Amino acid sequence: MSGLVDLSTSIGACPVERSVLAVSGPDAEAFLQGQLSQDVAALEPGQSAWSLILQPQGRIDAFVRVTRQAADRFVLDTDGPLEQLDARLRRFMLRTDVTLEPLDWRCIAMRGPGAEDAAVSGDIVASVPTGGVDVLGPDPAVPGDVPAVDSAALEAHRIRSGFPRMGVDIDDRTIPAEAEIVDFTVSFTKGCFTGQELVARMDSRGSSAPRYLRLLTLEGHVELAGGESIVGADGSEVGTVTSAAGDAMAGATVALGYIKRSVDMPAEVEVAGCPAQAAAVPR
Repeated sequence: MSGLVDLSTSIGACPVERSVLAVSGPDAEAFLQGQLSQDVAALEPGQSAWSLILQPQGRIDAFVRVTRQAADRFVLDTDGPLEQLDARLRRFMLRTDVTLEPLDWRCIAMRGPGAEDAAVSGDIVASVPTGGVDVLGPDPAVPGDVPAVDSAALEAHRIRSGFPRMGVDIDDRTIPAEAEIVDFTVSFTKGCFTGQELVARMDSRGSSAPRYLRLLTLEGHVELAGGESIVGADGSEVGTVTSAAGDAMAGATVALGYIKRSVDMPAEVEVAGCPAQAAAVPR
């Protein structure tokens, strides 16, 4: 049975859906180095890194974790559709010796202080920026004494941590800077990769994005859904909610949404007719 666990102070585990794709072959490293924003060549076997796969114009096609398993084998996992990731990579597989193989793997998310030190078992054990680890493989396992948490609690933890989901908080119109993920997904010292120009230009010039992902907190339980308008102090629409969840431990509702850069943080806003506190996402 899943119970109430405060993931800011205690460990909890929950199965999550991740699409998993193996990329292997003699040209796997060179191919991914040219397609992913992260420095794939610098990964040692067993190491993972968060990365983006961009359109030539610099917008996001996929938000992935890349893990090197061997010199010529990598695993990509994402919370976006597998078909979308597979199709995007195949579009750029020209005269390259690479094989793409969908993997029927499961994932268990462990969150909370000390999760990184727990005795888990899986083909991939990778830390996450929200604090904790994901355990992936055909049969991942976590210690039996770790409490189970439900998906709603895990979602509230994700949102409070400001970690966006592909297909929910990020889509093919999103640019990396506005999603506040450049710091841990992009290498500015590797060679060229598809979509690099926009990311590098904004970084070198210190350019601002037109909007930014923000954390919203509302007192009590408020029914929210993606697409809900965020209204500023002057009554004008300043942004849009992308995801929301009830935080039972805090007796609050938390949400992520994009707000215009002209709105200084923190800010008092209104969502669904209720007052809300808007703040920069934790990083």
